[in-house]
Amino acid sequence: MPDPFPHLHVASGYSLQYGASHPHTLVERAVEQEMDTLALTDRDGTYGAVKFAKACLSGGVRPVLGVDLAHLPTQATDVRRTRTPVRGGAFRDPRLPRVTFLAAAGGPGGGRAGWAAVCRLVSATHLSGERGTPVLDLDLLARELAGPLGAGQLVVLLGPGSEVGAAATRRRDDLAEAALARWRALVPAENLLVELVSHRLPGSRSGGGWGPGTTPHAARMAGVARRAGLGTILSNAVRYADRRDAPTIDVLDAARRLVALGSADLRHIGPDAFRGNAEGFLKSGKQMQEVAEEIARTAGLGDPAREARQLLARTRAVADRCALDPRADLGLGEVHFPEFTLSGEGASADVLLRARCEGAIGDRYGSAPRQRIWKRLDDELETIRTLGYASYFLTVGDVTDLIREMGVRCAARGSGAGSLVNYLLGISGVDPIRHGLLMERFLSPLRRALPDIDVDVESARRLEVYTAILDQYGGERCVCVSMMDTYRVRHAVRDVGAALGMPPGETDAIAKAFPHIRARDARAALRELPELRASGLGEERLDLMFGLVERLDGLPRHIAVHPCGVLLSDATLLDRTPVEASYAGFPMSQFDKDDVEDLGLLKLDVLGIRMQSSMAHALAEIQRVDDVVVDLDDEEQVPFDDPATYAMISAAKTLGVFQIESPGQRELVGKSGIESFEDIITDISLFRPGPVKSDMITPYLEAKQGWKAPVYLHDDLRPILGQTRGVVVFHEQVIEMIARFARVSYAEADERRRALGDVEGMAETRLWFFPRALAHGYPLRVVEDVWKVLEAFASFGFCKAHAAAFALPTYQSAWLKAHWPAHFIAGLLTHDPGMYPKRLILDDARQLGIAVLGLDVNTSEQTYVVEKLPSPVVEPAETPYGIRLALAEVKGINEGEVERVVAARPYHSLTDFWHRARVSRPIAERLVLAGGFDSVYGIGTSSEGVGRRGRVTRRDLLLQVAELDRHARAVERAGRGRGLAGRRPTAAGGSAPGSRARTVADQAAVRNSSDPLEREAAPSTERHALADQGVWARAAAQSRATAAPRPVTSVQLALDLGDEPGEGEVSGLPELSPQERMNAELEILGLDASRHVVETYATFLRQLGTTRSSELLQRRSKSELLVAGVKVATQTPPIRSGRRVIFLTLDDSTGPVDATFFEDAQGPYAATVFHSWLLVVRGELRRTGHRGVSLRATGCWALPELFALWQSHGAGEAGIEAVRAAMAVVPAGFGVEEPERRRVLVHSSGFRMSPYSDIKPAGEETKDVARKLWHRSPGSAG
Repeated sequence: MPDPFPHLHVASGYSLQYGASHPHTLVERAVEQEMDTLALTDRDGTYGAVKFAKACLSGGVRPVLGVDLAHLPTQATDVRRTRTPVRGGAFRDPRLPRVTFLAAAGGPGGGRAGWAAVCRLVSATHLSGERGTPVLDLDLLARELAGPLGAGQLVVLLGPGSEVGAAATRRRDDLAEAALARWRALVPAENLLVELVSHRLPGSRSGGGWGPGTTPHAARMAGVARRAGLGTILSNAVRYADRRDAPTIDVLDAARRLVALGSADLRHIGPDAFRGNAEGFLKSGKQMQEVAEEIARTAGLGDPAREARQLLARTRAVADRCALDPRADLGLGEVHFPEFTLSGEGASADVLLRARCEGAIGDRYGSAPRQRIWKRLDDELETIRTLGYASYFLTVGDVTDLIREMGVRCAARGSGAGSLVNYLLGISGVDPIRHGLLMERFLSPLRRALPDIDVDVESARRLEVYTAILDQYGGERCVCVSMMDTYRVRHAVRDVGAALGMPPGETDAIAKAFPHIRARDARAALRELPELRASGLGEERLDLMFGLVERLDGLPRHIAVHPCGVLLSDATLLDRTPVEASYAGFPMSQFDKDDVEDLGLLKLDVLGIRMQSSMAHALAEIQRVDDVVVDLDDEEQVPFDDPATYAMISAAKTLGVFQIESPGQRELVGKSGIESFEDIITDISLFRPGPVKSDMITPYLEAKQGWKAPVYLHDDLRPILGQTRGVVVFHEQVIEMIARFARVSYAEADERRRALGDVEGMAETRLWFFPRALAHGYPLRVVEDVWKVLEAFASFGFCKAHAAAFALPTYQSAWLKAHWPAHFIAGLLTHDPGMYPKRLILDDARQLGIAVLGLDVNTSEQTYVVEKLPSPVVEPAETPYGIRLALAEVKGINEGEVERVVAARPYHSLTDFWHRARVSRPIAERLVLAGGFDSVYGIGTSSEGVGRRGRVTRRDLLLQVAELDRHARAVERAGRGRGLAGRRPTAAGGSAPGSRARTVADQAAVRNSSDPLEREAAPSTERHALADQGVWARAAAQSRATAAPRPVTSVQLALDLGDEPGEGEVSGLPELSPQERMNAELEILGLDASRHVVETYATFLRQLGTTRSSELLQRRSKSELLVAGVKVATQTPPIRSGRRVIFLTLDDSTGPVDATFFEDAQGPYAATVFHSWLLVVRGELRRTGHRGVSLRATGCWALPELFALWQSHGAGEAGIEAVRAAMAVVPAGFGVEEPERRRVLVHSSGFRMSPYSDIKPAGEETKDVARKLWHRSPGSAG
């Protein structure tokens, strides 16, 4: 028998850090208990509403939707408030009253109007107050209820957390009745109800036996409601689906309140944050009936059984009034198009779309034959007309026009590149006819899926583009899409550790030990990942922590704006989605990209692509430096058959080039030999999980290189598979094969291709395909062979339109590197678009003969810029260009300081700079140490001038900065004493000149070390110990010890402040050594600009017998050798076997070295790979094409440790023997043992992958964490 009880106050995990269950889990629990109605009333928003409604639709449960909002008190409150400490020492009051609003389905306009009222109320609450802390003002509520939607669209529940509940806690019936009177003035009596909740708590310290959650408290509220003539309903204030989830609530409460479990602060912060027991779960109707009877007995208002039945009946009646139809009321499955009239034209959208497309044919195709073009255009326009999408295409076209009018680079990506209409509108720059792309892969009359057009813009101007789009279409019709940041293992470890009272340092170290994986995989990772097995984190004392960590998996933490999604809709948009402000101030839907698609809201993805910014920067530098205007989109200027570009790609010299710079891609382009734009399209498609899994690469390469002849199962396949040498690579090829053999349209063929992605669809398609192919005369053997190909490759191919859209910026970036390398690399360094750190990009510039010009206060700009070198060109440059380091790279400098430095130039001295640039002391010191004043004082950059007397040194300038700062403080103190203001600006990342904070020159400790780089860098910005910081302290100590007197100068104040510092004076201190200069560069700039880090170890590495990158091609394949260098990247991509593989890239100053660690080598060495940055790697050489090599790694050691061991044995042959002996020993705990069986994820398509791989299945995104010194992929620890 169905359970008639409906829970009307339920919080899911989308009540951020308050609820403990996902919406679908709550619905599943309700279905198990045979409930037919369930509410979701999350706190502060409706973030989970769409997912909840879909789950209800699938489970046959009627959804009730609402929101739980805090509001400003309407009466004087007790001044003795419990306040909770938060970060930064501030306090916040958690006891604001809260009220639940339900969307009414029975009011005027039905459920759709009720849902619209909830959306509008939530939006108004968020947009009227402080971001992140929505608080409803009842005056605002009155205005909303008096508006067009009306008061009858909302049902209001006043529960234990309301002012009525607070008055009941204090046993002040008079205050409770006054609060009810105020609410009755706002809300019709039939829509105002008192919510009774009893978790059968024994009482609370704040209210004795009358605290919220107790039965006496609920009974008192029932009495107040009866005297006021208001109805009551029963709820359980649900926060979790199952009683076993209660411990998760404890952790969430502690994390939200920033206090430890068991803390007095947590116990006294109010009724809604301390669970007291485990009763706040989704109880059955029978359990709730017992609660109702208990409340009725305690209230003593009549027959308890009768009162309980009436209470349950009223609760049921409210549920019936508020139950929504997900399709009719929320609009699931509908489509809402943009209002085309906003584009400023009055014609029919279909007519205007045709006119615009036809008018563009001449520009796009010139005098080319038109018959095929016209036929394709007619077909596409008919599909668009049938689906009603004309206004969407016109709107997107207007958006791309708007972007280009702003001077922002813009390009389409995704399957939309297969549309001729998109090409003619200028949305896409790829000709679909020329490259054999199909509209049906993007949009089909047989498929009602919404079109999804992605537009790439310059990342540096993405927010500017967002602003322009929102201004153009207005906040009523255009908002950003949101995304929910959920608990993964690192977040979960930190919050659980804090809740358990663990030391922050220990918690942080544990979190950083994990790769970026799901929280639910924490304990499995401890068993399976060798770097974690060696960490000691599997101790029994940590079992409780990891158990709680896994409970938090996937629960939402906070909302953020989606990095690219923009909604384009009509004037009713805000009736279907609540809106709040993003951190940057953009209006943002509370729904994510999947939710908005379910609601039929058309989304345009405007992605900020750093490569587009890099190319724009390069083009600007070409015009500035060389007075040449290059248009990358002009095929006459940038032809697609440029020999130099393809020669560079085939030689795998593609560091920094879009899409083809990773170790795997460089190996692939080196093997395949790229000769055309079509080859680039194929290469990009092959380097995807599907093609890798189904082994498309090997047969393609064999045919491409002529090692084997292409195999065509039938002559009809030659035109379809000719480009890929008989191998099925693209989805479009599968569509064409099905269409050709079954004689169906591309639209139907694509539907059949999509069905091949699961077992049931595969079987149905086989029964459909065979009769049709045989009926058209194909032999059974051929049909069977073709079917095997379809069966094997259909679910693993890649969309050719997507690859073609990627191939365009790939080719353009490669062309720039081949013809304007200095300008291109300046763009790379400024916008950092690739997977490698800037120091490797700079090293690549050196390999190309481009001079790296040091930091200079008179010539460096905020960005990296190109300079023409004087003739004759100074070595090592082999081109007439150099790249000047950017001021923005200086550690701690802010944008304002950079602007002041640039605006006040030129500078004639450090004193001149100090007075006019007005930077903080730490920034001035860093500029000195990084060489920013070398050109001003003629300080040499080679070791020949080091230590020469009679010249100003960087140490002298450091002393002068200290003197200038001392004098500035004296002036400031004197000015304050006489009522004068004279403070210099404070820099971000550094103290103001008048502060007493420790600065570089104040560091007294001098670290003595045999290894100048002994402190290895940790993967955090707080511990950049790449350089021996002793150079800073030594420079300061020597400067103070030998400071010379300064000449007296006048001060333009009637104050006796002593001498003003003069110009830099020679103190006799030696100049920084080359090693010290490099260390300073690493610490301040994150770059080793003057010399390579590995040069420090040159003698040792030569004695050890390491091979340099430039020498690898001369070595025999399969020979064992040692390489050494700076770690620049780690990756853990998926491979065919489903096992975990680690790709490591080192830089040794002559080029990159790629090494691969398979599982047999990871056990002893994975921790070293991830947690050290200077490495020695042993491995077997592998040839990867005529210009490519890599290592199959068999060992890995930290270079500084080996270096120290060598030095401790005399830095000679004895030291080398000691090092080799140490390298021969397998690290403790990793003997010869059978590896433990590991988990493998198998997706519905059959694709197998390690749960610790970087690349996730479609629809799951990973976030790259930027690293200044090396790239560390999401699958990597550290």
